[in-house]
This record gives sequence, structure tokens and C-alpha cells, in this order.
Amino acid sequence: MFRKIRITLAVLFFLSVTALFVDSTGTLQQWVGWTAKMQLLPAILAMNVVVVVALVVLTLLVGRIYCSVVCPLGVLQDVVSWLSGRRKKKKMRFKFSGEKKWLRYGVLLAFVAAIAAGVGPVVALLAPYSSYGRMVSSVASPSLSPVAIVAAATFVVVAVLAWLGGRTYCNTICPVGTVLGLLSRYALFRPMIDTSKCNNCKRCAKKCKASCIDAKNHRIDYSRCVACMDCMKNCHHGALTLGYALGKAKPTGHKNKKLAADACGNDSADKSRRSFLTLTATLAAASLVKAQEKKVDGGLAAIEDKKVPDRATPLVPPGAWSAGEFARHCTACQLCVSECPTGVLRPSTNLETLMQPEMSYENGYCRPECTRCSEVCPTGAIRPISVAEKSSTRIGHAVWIKKNCLPVTDGVSCGNCARHCPSGAILMVHIDADDDESPKIPVVNAERCIGCGACENLCPARPFSAIYVEGHERHSLY
Repeated sequence: MFRKIRITLAVLFFLSVTALFVDSTGTLQQWVGWTAKMQLLPAILAMNVVVVVALVVLTLLVGRIYCSVVCPLGVLQDVVSWLSGRRKKKKMRFKFSGEKKWLRYGVLLAFVAAIAAGVGPVVALLAPYSSYGRMVSSVASPSLSPVAIVAAATFVVVAVLAWLGGRTYCNTICPVGTVLGLLSRYALFRPMIDTSKCNNCKRCAKKCKASCIDAKNHRIDYSRCVACMDCMKNCHHGALTLGYALGKAKPTGHKNKKLAADACGNDSADKSRRSFLTLTATLAAASLVKAQEKKVDGGLAAIEDKKVPDRATPLVPPGAWSAGEFARHCTACQLCVSECPTGVLRPSTNLETLMQPEMSYENGYCRPECTRCSEVCPTGAIRPISVAEKSSTRIGHAVWIKKNCLPVTDGVSCGNCARHCPSGAILMVHIDADDDESPKIPVVNAERCIGCGACENLCPARPFSAIYVEGHERHSLY
């Protein structure tokens, strides 16, 4: 009963989180957006005390149920492990292995040090929710970008380890799993072995994907147990039950009772299959490549693509308030990138902020009325912001490049930047102040400019715009 409830909840969480990264319209955000904010590391970075306390209490009650229900990367490992079991003739393929403390706690210390030092790429690489988000985003929008390559490499590592050893990645590398493992040692309700009923068949250990059941000594490593309850399902003698314990649990029953030497007979058919085929189908459907149409001018001549200007300071979204705060809180999960309706947000290729989103305006501009990224960010890197606040937040200022401007190069008036500036920060003036017939060029009022990028995006100059937005280290209101 408990196992079926766990699987049902795991499927719902997994599909919900996956849908958030696949759905570019944002329609699902209001329904399942809370599943992203239930992830432990994002909740800690966002200082979401309610969620953090709830997850800690849940772990102290029933152990690492978070890893097998809420965490999408954990559920993905279960999917791969289950598929591996369906293909292998010998389905009872796991065995107990000792805890690799040096690796678990070494990775955890490196992770904590990276957070303290603000080394975003290391945090992003090890954060389980962010790793899964990059995988789904890369499948939904295939490319050869650094983020896609990192996502592919992460998937290969996780998938291979899950295929061969179940929860190996979860119990040796994942820092979130290590932290929860420290708490789960003292969970009140845990799987417990009754030695009076156990005949030493070792079915529980052979089906334990966490490799945490020492059947020979009737011990369970609760720091690695993810409360999947597969062991209880596969015990034919009722020796494993979800019991109440204070402190470290000890085997129940008669200690000196002689255990049967013979192992159980042939494995019975697994009657209750996990309903994960739908999850695989979801990932396959998300891999459809989006068709990209080449822009043409009046259907006659191809328009040259714009190139990214060399910004001295990167642009980060309104709601981040500063580049430093954004870098310290962002785990590069790519949810805001997936949700951005204008394609302004994209992963950074800078080593200091690798994979973290930054703004660029070759494909669109940041519309003042859109607050989607601030609504979906689960870590607090982009804090919730109203339309009024966004419309008056200066994230950068426009800079005019004389040598690229059409009135200067071709002697014709344009004014496209001024016409589309939502804040009225651009004024067109004559090149020759004494000649009212001379072409007009833009003059930028930096105090009114909010850095939305409308001017840069809509400038007809190619390959570089005649006007681009330079970022601000700290945002301000006017």
C-alpha cells in the first residue's frame, strides 16, 4: 500500500517538473509550478523556510522519501534502473555495498565550499534538480551549446550508474542525498528487519537499488535508504516492515535464532509493474526538434543574423537586483530559460557564470509587461516583481554605435529605435543641427533607459546593431 502511494506521487512529481521545462507557454506554471519550489536546494537558496522545514520534518519522520518522490533526478534513476531490470534475465541484481564516506562527504564539502565562495558552475553541476532541468531543456531544444554538452554528459553518467547499480549516483555523489542521509539516520519510521521471520534468503538485498541492506548481519544503512519500500514488497515472509524506532534501529526478534541456510526458490514473476512507460514517452515527445525558419526580407533576400555585442557587464533579469546576488543564488536549472516567451534568456558561456542565464537581444527583447522569469524561479535568484516595478527597473542602458547607424553609413533616416522605446529614453536629432533636412540620429537618455533591449533588437543594422544595451552591476529604480 505505502509503496503504491509512493510510486503514484513520484510519477505525479516527475511529470509535473518535466512539464514545466517542456511547456514554453507558461500555462502549466499556475498549476504545477509549486513542484519546482518544493526542491530542497532551490528552497534553501530562496530562504523558503516553510518548504525547508517541511522537508526536514518529512525526512525525520520517514527517511529519504524526498529522494524517491520529490527529486526528479532521483525518479529518473529509478526509471533507468527499472528499465534495466526489465531487460536483464536476472532481475535480482543488486547486492550490499559499504558506504563510501570519503566520496560522499568529500563531494558535500566541495559543494558547500562552492556555495560559500560563489562558484556557480560547481553548484550548478552538482545540484540534482538543476541537472535534471538542463537535461529536459536540452532535449526540448536540441543544440550543441556548452549547456547541452554538460547536460548530455551528466545524463550519461547518471544513466550508466543507474543502469548498472540503481541509486549509485544518488548515494555517492549527490550532495542533497548526503545531507538528507545524515537526517534519515534518525527517522522515526523506517524499514526494519524481524530476525524471527527472516530465513536469510537475501531477496531484500538483491532488490535494494540503494544497496543499503546487509542481509547477512540484518542491518540497513538508513543514510542511503531512499524509502522506496521495494524490500518490503519482495520479502515473502513478512520479515521487513515499516516500523517505529527511536535512535538507531536494531534488528527485532530473537537474536540467537538459527537462520535457514537454504535460499528461497525461483523468483516469482513481478506482478505489479511500475507505471513509468508514460514518463519515457514524455521525454521522447519532448525531443521533437523545433523547426527554425530563416528570416527573409519581403520574401526575397535573406536577412543576416545579428551577432552578440561585446558587453562589458552581462545583463541579468529585473528581480535579480544585482549580478552578484543573481550569481550566488542561481543553480542554472534553465527553468527561466525554458519559460522566457521572447527567447531573451540563454545560458552563459562565461566560465565564472557558466550555464547561468544571461540576457541578450538578438531574437527578441524583454517586454516590460512580462514577469514570467520572476514567477518561475525556485531559488530566489530572480525575485517576484510586479509589472510596475519591472517597467521602472534599470538593468542597463543603451549605447549608440555611430559607425553602424544607417543615417551615418547610408545617409537615410531610420528612427526605429526611438519609435519602439517603451520608456521614451531615445530622442532623434539631426546630424547637422543647422540643417533641418539632414538625417536624424538617436540620443539616449540613460536616466530613463531601463535596458529592455527593444532598440537593440529592432535596429535594422546587421550584423551588429547600431545601438546595444550595456548591463548594470546593480539595478536601480527611477
